[in-house]
Amino acid sequence: MFGKNRHVDEPPIHVVPWTDAWEFAITDEERPAAGQRKRAALGVRAFRVPHGSGIQRVNAPCAFFPPQSSAADDRRLYEDAEGCRLLCSLDEPQDVEGRRHYAVRDVQGQVLGTIQRIAPLKHALKPTWRIAQPGHPEIVSSAEWAKGGPKEMVQRGAGKLLLGAVQAVADMGAEGGDQPAKSRVVEWKAGDELVLTSEGDRRFLVRAEWLDRRLVFAYALLRTG
Repeated sequence: MFGKNRHVDEPPIHVVPWTDAWEFAITDEERPAAGQRKRAALGVRAFRVPHGSGIQRVNAPCAFFPPQSSAADDRRLYEDAEGCRLLCSLDEPQDVEGRRHYAVRDVQGQVLGTIQRIAPLKHALKPTWRIAQPGHPEIVSSAEWAKGGPKEMVQRGAGKLLLGAVQAVADMGAEGGDQPAKSRVVEWKAGDELVLTSEGDRRFLVRAEWLDRRLVFAYALLRTG
């Protein structure tokens, strides 16, 4: 359906509803190299959900970047590859008490929440990012969590189930997609609740059912463009 080099005997890959996305990564890889497929099958760059294993493994899209980049579309995401059905958009940033706030809006223009960028202190090299969703505590990332990556998460007690899920997302693009080198895993908490795990601002595992995926998409859009 979306592939640039899909084998004629392979079925199309259908879009996964964004509300059903628990694991996803930004990649253009639709199918990894496996079996008689010597090279990864590529499609459009999108947020993609891993399904299946081995030769049945596919990365199904759940949210799309603008089909043509322009100033008006730089902060928009869509439900379809053609860019006809808007999913969410980001307002121009507003400075509030030393933080840069980006309001995230749905297709009706209602505010879903905000992405906040906090400028680094003198001793810090990178800014801090936070996600605010109405009705819930502010979601804060901890860049010190699992410095050694997914394996160290298990050693620190995160559990094998979480390791497997994060690794499934991290493996997307390993055989020819557009994924960068693996980065350390970061956890995001709302109060004491673990709500999200991310790796390299391109791979995500949602841990809380209430977390609006569109806020995660918007955060990734700001970080990766």
